[in-house]
Amino acid sequence: MSFVVLYDATVLYPSTLRDLLIRVAQAGLVQAKWSDQILDEVFRNLTANRPDLDPQKLARTRDLMNKAVRDCLVTGYEPLLEAIELPDPDDRHVLAAAIKARAQVIVTHNLKDFPPAALEAWDMEAKSADDFILDQIDLGREAVYSAVQRIADSRQNPPATFTDVLAMLERDGLVESAAVWRA
Repeated sequence: MSFVVLYDATVLYPSTLRDLLIRVAQAGLVQAKWSDQILDEVFRNLTANRPDLDPQKLARTRDLMNKAVRDCLVTGYEPLLEAIELPDPDDRHVLAAAIKARAQVIVTHNLKDFPPAALEAWDMEAKSADDFILDQIDLGREAVYSAVQRIADSRQNPPATFTDVLAMLERDGLVESAAVWRA
C-alpha cells in the first residue's frame, strides 16, 4: 500500500501544482486523498477569483480530478470534527478527513494552521507542497521528472517546455523543487 497523503485546498487551487500532485499519485508514489468539502473550497475560490473561467469547465475539472486518482474521495469524517482543535476551526474538516483516510501527511501551503502539536496525537505531519515534492524527488526522481515532462507535453495553447512548467511550479510555491531540477 502506498504512502497516504491528503491534499489541502491550498495546494489543489493552482492548476499546474494540482496537475503535478495528481500525476505524482497516478505514478504510484503516493495514495492521494481529498474530500468534497476540500474541493468545494477549491472551486468556490476559483469561481470567486477567476470569474472568467467557464463554470462548466470547472465542473469538468473537478470530475476529472475525482476520476484521475482511484479512491481519492474521503467520506464519513464528520463525526471526528468535534474532537479536533486547530488554530483555525474552519480547517478541522481537513484534519478529520486526513484521520479518516489514515494519511501520514497533509500537504498544504498553510502550515501554521496545522501545528505539529495538534497533529502529533494523530501520528501525522503537515508539509508544504515544496517539501512534499522534494521528498517525492528523493523517492522517485524519474517518476517526478516524467510527471513534469508530461505536463509540458500536455500544454497546447500556449505550448510549454519543461523549463516553462518549472517556472509555473516555482510561481505556485515549489521554489526548492524547481531549483533541484535546474541544477
